[in-house]
Formats: sequence, structure tokens, C-alpha cells
Amino acid sequence: MSHITHHVSDDVLLAYVSGHLPQPYAVVVASHLSLCDDCRARSEAHAHAGGVVMDTGAVSDVSGILKSRLFDELDAVLEEEPEYETKGPYPAPVMATLGGSELRWTHMGLGTKQAILQHDKAGSVRLLYIPGGMAVPDHGHNGLELTLVLQGAFRDETGRYGVGDLETADGSLEHTPIAEPGEACICLAATDAKLRFLSLVPRLLQPIFRI
Repeated sequence: MSHITHHVSDDVLLAYVSGHLPQPYAVVVASHLSLCDDCRARSEAHAHAGGVVMDTGAVSDVSGILKSRLFDELDAVLEEEPEYETKGPYPAPVMATLGGSELRWTHMGLGTKQAILQHDKAGSVRLLYIPGGMAVPDHGHNGLELTLVLQGAFRDETGRYGVGDLETADGSLEHTPIAEPGEACICLAATDAKLRFLSLVPRLLQPIFRI
């Protein structure tokens, strides 16, 4: 989609293609790729390059036991995973993460709400619903945060983010995202550490909302 101006970085994309990106971030990147032709092409190019490296790399002998185990795994019958489709503003990777369950929104006050899709040691991924014109409290980051816009738009100190745009934030960024007036902004956000809120009330509410 040509209107997308904020894309996934090369290091994050390489980690995704190689299978080393933690699951919460992988959900966000997969959702972005479903919306962004440019990044999807980049992802396919990286995957192709990785295949070439494997084909031309050095070959090592393996033990008979390991070879037998490998062929047993190749012969194993895999259960077919259900296929999920985009539903409204929610891309197929989000629907797959829900596993057919309904969204369960938690109200956070002033019209904002969230739905936690995953929260474990690997990190968290959640949907955020922010009414038009509403600001997210000032905050910084103790780790990496990827935020993908699925509906509406928001602005912060780094620019404007519309549908399909991906913001990458780390410990160097402190910002105040503000949803544009009009349509509510819905974002998909993944983090691997708690946010660093600058005011008292959000800090007190952090344990409740697990943010």
C-alpha cells in the first residue's frame, strides 16, 4: 500500500524471517506485512537470500541417529492449523492469535480500552483503542515497542502514523501519542518490558492494566 510511510526496520525484519523474533513482535510484523507490499517484498527477498546461503554453505555429516530422527519428523503427520482471515480492521495474524475467541476489551478510562492477546515471559501484544483526539500518557520505554496502526491515525514527536504504519520505539524515545480527531485509533502494540510513565497516576495503574 503506497500510503504506508513507516516500515519495519531491517534488523527486525531479518529476525522475523529467520524465526528468531519473539512471538509478540512476530504478530505485529506479520500484521504489517499483510498490509505493506514493500515490506512483504523485502521479507521475500531476505528469505530467498537465506535459502541461497543454505544451498551454498558447507555440508557436515551427521550421525545415523540424528538422521533417523530427522526423517521420522519429516514423515510425521502434522495437524492442519485453521486458516484465519482479516475481520474488519484486524489482520489475519491478529485473528490467528485470538484463535477464534472474541475480543475482550478492558476499559481504561476516558473511552480508551485494551485487549491483551498475549502476555508472558516473551513479552506482550495487545490491541489499544484510543478515541479521536485522546492522548496516551507521556511515557518512555524500558525495552522495544512495536506499534502498528490498524484504524485511524495518531501523531507524536516522531511524526504521523496512519493505517499500516509501524512505529519502532526504544529506550531513547519519550513521547505522547495523540489520536487524530474523528475516527478512533486502533493499534496493535508489542513490548518486552514495562513502559516508563512520567506521571504518577499511570504508574499506579500499571499493575492493573499490565502495561
